[in-house]
Amino acid sequence: MNEQIPVNELISGAAQDAGGWLGALQVAQVATSADGTIVRWNYTAQQLLGYTPPQVVGRHIADLLHPGADSSLGRSLWETAATGRGVMGTVTAWHRDGHPLELEIWACPVHSGRHGASAVLVFAADAHAARRIRGSSAVWDGLFSRSPVGIAVLDTHLRFLQVNPALEAMNGFAESAHVGRRLAELLPEVNAGEMEEAMRQVLDTGEPVLDRRRTGRTPADPEHDRVWSCSYVRVEDPAGRPIGVIASLLDITEQQRAHTEAEAGRRRLALLSEASVRMGASLELERTAQELAGLAVPDLADAVTVDILDILARGDEPDMGLTGGVALRRLGKAPLTGSNITDILAPLGRTLGFPAAAPYTQALAARQPFLIARLDERAIAPAARHSTAPAQLLKAGVHSFMMVPLVARDLVLGVATFYRTRPVGPFGSDDVTLAGELAARAAVSIDNARLYHREHETAVVLQRSMLPQHITPPPGIEVAHRYLPASDVNEVGGDWYDVLHLPDDKAALLIGDVMGHGIAAAAVMGRLSATVRALARLDMPATELLHHLEATLADLAEPMLATFLYAVCDPTTGRCTITRAGHPPPAAAEPDGTVHLIKTPPGAPLGVGGIDFTTTDITLPPGSILVLYTDGLIEARGRDIDERLSDLTRLLTEPQRPLDQLCDLLITRLVPASADDDIALLTARIGSTSGRSSQTPPNATG
Repeated sequence: MNEQIPVNELISGAAQDAGGWLGALQVAQVATSADGTIVRWNYTAQQLLGYTPPQVVGRHIADLLHPGADSSLGRSLWETAATGRGVMGTVTAWHRDGHPLELEIWACPVHSGRHGASAVLVFAADAHAARRIRGSSAVWDGLFSRSPVGIAVLDTHLRFLQVNPALEAMNGFAESAHVGRRLAELLPEVNAGEMEEAMRQVLDTGEPVLDRRRTGRTPADPEHDRVWSCSYVRVEDPAGRPIGVIASLLDITEQQRAHTEAEAGRRRLALLSEASVRMGASLELERTAQELAGLAVPDLADAVTVDILDILARGDEPDMGLTGGVALRRLGKAPLTGSNITDILAPLGRTLGFPAAAPYTQALAARQPFLIARLDERAIAPAARHSTAPAQLLKAGVHSFMMVPLVARDLVLGVATFYRTRPVGPFGSDDVTLAGELAARAAVSIDNARLYHREHETAVVLQRSMLPQHITPPPGIEVAHRYLPASDVNEVGGDWYDVLHLPDDKAALLIGDVMGHGIAAAAVMGRLSATVRALARLDMPATELLHHLEATLADLAEPMLATFLYAVCDPTTGRCTITRAGHPPPAAAEPDGTVHLIKTPPGAPLGVGGIDFTTTDITLPPGSILVLYTDGLIEARGRDIDERLSDLTRLLTEPQRPLDQLCDLLITRLVPASADDDIALLTARIGSTSGRSSQTPPNATG
């Protein structure tokens, strides 16, 4: 080799010619003179073949191919390389420990300044590793160019070095526009800062970042938002130092949209399910209206009002037409506090009047949702003629608005109004559909409440009309009575009591309870009450009277049962005859403080049929109090009936007081704030000096 040419220059120049192979494969570098004598042996060559530089420098390189044998083949190869044609191929060399090693070699001449004299630079690598690298490179090239996944290679400064066609299509820029620029420079509006921070994290830690979401619009689709799933992996040199990042991007816009729609669908179903439970459980207009408003905030809207026809809120039947305008009463509003939007709107309980030309009236008349997707000055102009509220709402940030009428059984009941202020886009068709479903459920609940209250009022009026309005007992008997309707409108039923003046100044004290509730029970109670009044005046025996009542029930189209207690008292002697038909036993409180439940056969309820009734005779001391009641007084959830009867008798042991006060005491102490059943109570003092009755109305509670 010509020693005037520095070996380092030879190596560096050849390394430049070798290009990317040096970075991807461990390559031994060997330099020889023109005759094949080794003059340079690097560390990788030592690792590959096991010889240190002093052991091989000065030897002919062919000795490594055929140690101790004919080396003419090796010499001819180097002569060929030295003449300028170069040599590339696969040869078998021998490792220092004696095993053969297949090598791929690249030998090329490096001309010196002297004519005809050349050195030879040899690159050698493990043939198996070289083939693996070439295969990986082919796979990479195919993947890079043909993959539908966007792929980019970036340097440690996060500048693009290379992008594949898929990423070019995603970003809307050619590869040449990417190279040398950062993502933040190329696409600043696709949360580029967040993505670059993730790539820096990968460079710093070496830990991959997977499925980081990139969102925004690119020149490839400037009219629509897109979503990409991005993953980043650090690229390292053989020494483990970071030299860049490989980014892969997958467009998941459609999957994300489908996921979002599915989540929205699940939320809508959950909201509708909750609406069915909450609104369906109420039979009160105010509660149903407020439930609708509360359910829609904040999942659907930022503020909601619910207005019911004023005539309906007053308990009257709604009109069928709206030609003369409409009056609405605000019964629902959300949020109730802390919102500048609801502060602008009329408060709960306010009655609002709208002329026939107002948008509210028109929306009700059309019975269709009314949507203003984007609220602006032009959109509020029609309503601004009737109120200043629309302009105030627009100024307060309301940007989308819809009204949905409340319609049930082809009857307009009111309207729900929805306001949106948050930057989540305007109300759309899905929002209108959801609002309509909520409004429909609320409307059915409101209409059920309307019909239910009407039936309840009818039942109450019927029942009260059949209760005795003026009781005049015979001399020697003082009475007081109470009727307490149940808290639940369902529980209006057939409880009743009466006091009848019989011949010989006797008195018939009676109390009964028709099983069932509503108008039907009240009507049957009326028939039984009238029958008792007619038969009692005939002074027939109690058992015969009860059989006649059974016949009355048998005449009904639908079977009915009723409990009944009939007591005939003689105030002169204190003698009482008591007959029971499945009714709770009466209680007696004697003047000396003795209190007891009168033991008498319970009998079976009227309507069972085939039962013989038994009469029990007792004599009470003058001034004794007889207490008759229906089961609503002594039955309570979670309490044993015997415990409740003990509570009743214990209250009667307290010092005697006027009968009105005794009725009030029993009702107050035995009945919870919300009774589950209606209650009838009749008290009578037997053998008092003058017959009189309490003038408390039948429905009073004291």
